[in-house]
Amino acid sequence: MIRHIVFFSVKPDQDVETVRKCLEQLGTIPHSDMFEVLVNSKVDPMCDRIDLVVYAEFRDEAALFAYKKHPTYDATTQLVRPMRELRFSADVVSNQT
Repeated sequence: MIRHIVFFSVKPDQDVETVRKCLEQLGTIPHSDMFEVLVNSKVDPMCDRIDLVVYAEFRDEAALFAYKKHPTYDATTQLVRPMRELRFSADVVSNQT
């Protein structure tokens, strides 16, 4: 299983909820086994710059690549890019199911 985790910060003049709703469109792409967009609770003062986290699980690398090639992925990226400041992502392989 591949866990796809993306951290976003939203520009100060943008609305976090609007960006969250845009990112949720990625959940309509059929290749993920699990998908969610979460608002950072900012409980840890060391991570107060991150506003949103996208978390998805994919069966394998082929499913992840198919997800990233889907037209909704590109459209959502184009929509969100001007509203975000930071974007950090990681794709990690996990043996847990």
